[in-house]
Amino acid sequence: MDYPLVFVHGAGDSARAWTQQVGHFGSRAYALDLPGHGARPDNLPEQVSVTDYAQAAWRIVLDELHLERPIIVGHSLGGLIALQMGLDFGAHLGGLILIGTGARMRVAPALLESARTNPQQAQQTLRQAPRAELEQEAFSPLSPLSPQEQGGRTQLALLYRDLLACNGFDVMARLEQLSGLPVLILCGAEERSAPVKYSVYLHEHIGGSTLQVIPGAGHYVQREKPEEVNQAIGAWLARN
Repeated sequence: MDYPLVFVHGAGDSARAWTQQVGHFGSRAYALDLPGHGARPDNLPEQVSVTDYAQAAWRIVLDELHLERPIIVGHSLGGLIALQMGLDFGAHLGGLILIGTGARMRVAPALLESARTNPQQAQQTLRQAPRAELEQEAFSPLSPLSPQEQGGRTQLALLYRDLLACNGFDVMARLEQLSGLPVLILCGAEERSAPVKYSVYLHEHIGGSTLQVIPGAGHYVQREKPEEVNQAIGAWLARN
């Protein structure tokens, strides 16, 4: 497939999450900031759903990027958004690539409360989530959220909104609707936030999907093992 690739980041992150992938795939790759994240102003309410984010991402694809039949690549929250876009706009997509995600992703109540009351601490918790032995000085899974105001709300406050959207998402009963749409599922073998069984469930319920588990990687597999992720995506594109 030679369709364009649109990369959608996870909770509390930005388009910078995909630096290694955009650099590898070049002119066919587009990484977007969700509303309120990175450089994009916020035009969404205080609480949103994954569906709200999916609709916002689709507007960016159509109105700003002007892409036809894009392949939506999503990590974590971005993977939930990709799933929702597949369900809502599948006839207009070239496929989905789901990384470190699931059909349902409940967030630990303690992390939700931390994101609400102390988002800086919650962000640090997420930074430590991939694999305990990683050196944090050498590996920063999240783009730093600044306290700069975005549409009357701080970027740090958006972490709670993102995690709340994740917590309310559940399309387990709808996955069969995606059968026939090319889907690649990637996850790290040491994944904690969205365990490997989540990816296995996606694979078992999306007909024709491809699953690849990448050894030695955790939740932020595209940053921990960028070459392996890029190779897996490239091989899948070549086969479809």
